[in-house]
Amino acid sequence: MPHSRTAVYTGSFDPITLGHLHIIQRAAPLFDELVIGVGMNADKRSLFDPNQRVELVRSVTGGLAQVRVEVFDGLAVDFVRSLGARVMVRGIRPLTDIAGEFTMMMANHQLAPDIETVFLMAAERYAHVSSSLLKQIAALSDDDEQLAKFVPQEIIQPLRERLRSQD
Repeated sequence: MPHSRTAVYTGSFDPITLGHLHIIQRAAPLFDELVIGVGMNADKRSLFDPNQRVELVRSVTGGLAQVRVEVFDGLAVDFVRSLGARVMVRGIRPLTDIAGEFTMMMANHQLAPDIETVFLMAAERYAHVSSSLLKQIAALSDDDEQLAKFVPQEIIQPLRERLRSQD
């Protein structure tokens, strides 16, 4: 009987971007199950609460049968282990993420040597996309077509509403 291959892709997804979604779409077929772990980053002031982020991620990944979305708190490696998974998926943007992701991978390996990290390089068209950048664009531009170059269409209205509520 084949062993189930579960991988976990963790992040804050505040909100999910086209870059995140592209990594999810590429990683999902590589595994029997891909769990998207929506975590809390104490260093960042969140735009959406964790449950809202889970719903937003679910709204854009619903068509991917092997993907499920869960919220977690604490260390990503502990979350991965709690799911019985042995693979973490990480998306990296050229130059901007490599050093930080390498440091995180080494720390995770010290904490959980049985968990492997698989890196997927962001596609060139998403290499510059970050949640921070899209928040700036959304705050400064009323053009939804411009915003759609950074986030899935389903995210635009909730993002606009959330930004208006913070004014």
